[in-house]
Amino acid sequence: MQVQQINRASGMVLIALSVTALLTVLSGYAQQPQADEGTGAHIFQLSVVACVPTILLFLATADWTRPLRGARPLALSAAALALAFGALYYLEHYRWAASRG
Repeated sequence: MQVQQINRASGMVLIALSVTALLTVLSGYAQQPQADEGTGAHIFQLSVVACVPTILLFLATADWTRPLRGARPLALSAAALALAFGALYYLEHYRWAASRG
C-alpha cells in the first residue's frame, strides 16, 4: 500500500470516528438521563481515544508539499469533535440538570 493511500484511508477513518462521536452524543438527546453510563458513552469514549493514533498516522503519512489537502480531513474531524464535546457539555450540564430538578 502506498503512503498516499494510507493517508487517504486514515483521513476517512478519522472523519468517521469523529462523526461517530458526534452522532453518539446526539443520540443522548433522545434518551432519558441514566444513573450510570450507557453503551453510548462507551462508544463515544472509544471513538475519541481511537482518534489519537489515527491522527498520528494521518500526520505521519501527510504530503507536506500540499498542506491544504491534509488540512481538510483534520478540519472536518476537529469541527465534528468540537460539536460533539459542546453537545455533550450542554447535555450533561444543562439539559439533564434541568430535568433532575
